[in-house]
Amino acid sequence: MFYCVYILQSQKDDSFYIGYTNDLIKRFKQHNSGENQATKPFLPYKLIFYEAFLNRIDAKNREIYLKSGYGRKTINGLLKKYLK
Repeated sequence: MFYCVYILQSQKDDSFYIGYTNDLIKRFKQHNSGENQATKPFLPYKLIFYEAFLNRIDAKNREIYLKSGYGRKTINGLLKKYLK
């Protein structure tokens, strides 16, 4: 089983949401259908980035890192061309 860390971007206000899951397609549909209270006000979303991990703990640690200040810098570096 794979675990994915993903970044969604709100098409309403361009904000990011970072999460992890073992079923990326299902989780993306849940976000866009309003099932998640944290993302519901900023619908709709588009998937702009994901990484796969073999271990849940590694995926969770990567999610935590990407939500940190250094993680935001990493996101900006990874998606430099996209974010222009």
